[in-house]
Amino acid sequence: MNKYSAFCAAVAGATLAACAGTAMQSTESEKPPFGDAASMAFAADLWQAMGAAGLRGSDALHGTPYTGQHPHGAILDTLDTTLTVAGRQGEIIVKRNYGGEGVSKAAVADDPGRYLKAVTVMFRREKGYDPDNADWFWVKYLPDGSLDRNAKGMALAGRVAKGASQGCIACHRGAPGGDMVFNNDRY
Repeated sequence: MNKYSAFCAAVAGATLAACAGTAMQSTESEKPPFGDAASMAFAADLWQAMGAAGLRGSDALHGTPYTGQHPHGAILDTLDTTLTVAGRQGEIIVKRNYGGEGVSKAAVADDPGRYLKAVTVMFRREKGYDPDNADWFWVKYLPDGSLDRNAKGMALAGRVAKGASQGCIACHRGAPGGDMVFNNDRY
């Protein structure tokens, strides 16, 4: 191989390596913050752990129903505790969203399953999961445990709507205390 060929081969190799690195960085930065396979798998583990802890299902513990607002239900009940998911303990906030004809606080207290429309959850993941947003994992389940989806068909699980001007994270950034939680400042 002459010097010119060796030089061209070196330049081509360096260019290929640089392009591959750029492509890898681009793929990482383009990875959606929610709705990916890892977020959906964690959401499935979370749903199972919630069932074992009595936080969902027909025998679930319930809070006192109260009047809600958009984007959640007309009536809500909220519980918070700690929960172990996939071997990791974290704080969990479970908000049940109720709606439909005839919904009222009394009606939900009497027959919550009839009016349940969604279960929205915040679970505090490991330190570093999403430091910009207090490491919360966000998920919206339908009553049967399947994941709700946005208008683009993305599962609402993970860092939901991170970087958007609307959605879970954008709204909860306005919570007092800097913990992204509206009902208290314990976190």
